[in-house]
Amino acid sequence: MADPNHILPAWADELTTGYESGACSQFILYGNVNDRRLVGAGDSRRLGSLREFLLDTLLVPFDVVLSFDLGNGVRVEKGGEILAKWPQLKGLPELPRQPRPAVELLTHYFRFVANLGRLGQDAPQVACIVQAAELLLPHPQDGGSAETSTLALLVREWGSDALITRHAVASLLVCENVSDLHPLLANNLHAARVKIPLPEEGEIAALLVQLQPDCPLPLQPYAADFPALARQLVGATLGAVEQMLKRLQYRQEVLTAEALVSLKKSMVEEEYGGLVTFIESHKTLDAIHGNEMIKAWLRQDVALWQRGDLRALPMGYLLCGPVGTGKTYFVDCLAGEAGVPVVKLKNFRDKWVGSTEGNLEKIFRLLHALGRCIVFVDEADQALGRRTASSGDSGVSGRVYSMLAEEMSDTDNRGRIVWILASSRPDLIEVDLKRPGRIDVKIPLFPALSAGEGFGLIQALCRRLELTIPDTALAALEPAIPLWLTPGAAEALAVKVYRLARTAGLDEVEALRRTLASYQVPVPHDVMAFQIDLAVREASDLDFVPLALRVNPAAPPVGDPTV
Repeated sequence: MADPNHILPAWADELTTGYESGACSQFILYGNVNDRRLVGAGDSRRLGSLREFLLDTLLVPFDVVLSFDLGNGVRVEKGGEILAKWPQLKGLPELPRQPRPAVELLTHYFRFVANLGRLGQDAPQVACIVQAAELLLPHPQDGGSAETSTLALLVREWGSDALITRHAVASLLVCENVSDLHPLLANNLHAARVKIPLPEEGEIAALLVQLQPDCPLPLQPYAADFPALARQLVGATLGAVEQMLKRLQYRQEVLTAEALVSLKKSMVEEEYGGLVTFIESHKTLDAIHGNEMIKAWLRQDVALWQRGDLRALPMGYLLCGPVGTGKTYFVDCLAGEAGVPVVKLKNFRDKWVGSTEGNLEKIFRLLHALGRCIVFVDEADQALGRRTASSGDSGVSGRVYSMLAEEMSDTDNRGRIVWILASSRPDLIEVDLKRPGRIDVKIPLFPALSAGEGFGLIQALCRRLELTIPDTALAALEPAIPLWLTPGAAEALAVKVYRLARTAGLDEVEALRRTLASYQVPVPHDVMAFQIDLAVREASDLDFVPLALRVNPAAPPVGDPTV
């Protein structure tokens, strides 16, 4: 199927093996299908589309190559003189553009060619590319239409009808997400799914070599080591890298190390349409006040990760605790400590049927391309879905749950993708999603449990604002320090102390005294007690829990004050 002069990427080799072995003749190409890619070899090498790559490389041995998309209808990519010998074309003013007549015409031609071969006559090898197949054969919404199902059945026959499959007829259905495709095709056992991943380091390095003559200035600092630059660009598409370099060349700017991080962040976030964001952090776990046991545990995991000893590395973490206890800040500091990309999932849910699943597929492709990374899911109790779909969501919640559960438990990802979930209501996360094998370490974060702890927290946050609260002030201020002070509430107090010191000319201790005198607890006591109780019960290691909070695990939990 392939031109022997080309070195194929892994996905193309998979497709070729499937066809030449006779295992299947219909392929669903999905994933990074809209990206640019290197086409050709030697002096004729150029940047092109997936369609150009298929025509120039994989489909060279075929005598007739046809394509179809909703915009252009049926097109003859190769072998027009052979196709013209088909009697059914006589009298047709042009090849059809509308879906139903186009699919019927293609089906009839495949059967005609197969019959020629069965009769022992000279029959051409035929291939057909269906571009943007999800637009022609979309996943049915609210039951779909008979017309769409009819087209899906006809296209499915291209890869399952014995008459057609016994002859050299190959069909390639191109779509970004398999979940967008009609189930008759997406679930067809006779069709092979071939995932086209985001470009690897070697592909990006080859692109940089290709672009160097046109973009010499931005590439100048890396001219001697393109692989090093390629490693930093993993996660971006070839098209995005090409656009970035051409813009820099036009503006006569050099690609500096400082600019590279923000450029890659903006490239990936733009490419993924607000589905993810990168957390950039220069903090480390040293920036966290207290929690020494937890910080020591995490530093041990980071050390194992950095030296490649992955057998004891958890698949994921759950950070749980009352609102304001610094779960997001903890991830921010861990990101700086680990020195790996941290991808935060944003709102990947969509109102359209199939779009949410498609968004998740796209996110997973990015995670696999990044190599080692941390995936952060904030408010996990809301984001991760439910095993049982709720009424009115068309089953989206259940499908999201299933996709995430499968991805989080894939042991091939151990040491490559680490999941971190954060929630003040871990009881609302499905038990199966937070079990060992998906979430191995559950870390509870608690508010200050004494006036002394609360005072130390206020001191630490005031120091960041260049305010000095001496230790001797504790005795006078202790009665006013609120119970169960969280880092979030303490930060708000520190900011108010700073404001009073600067606007009213008060010394820091007096400003803190007045601030504490007018302080109101932001979270009701019963809500805080309930969320502390949940965090205690979720902890995977009793050493994470202060002695004052350890309870009998068999005791009933405190009632939910929000019910």
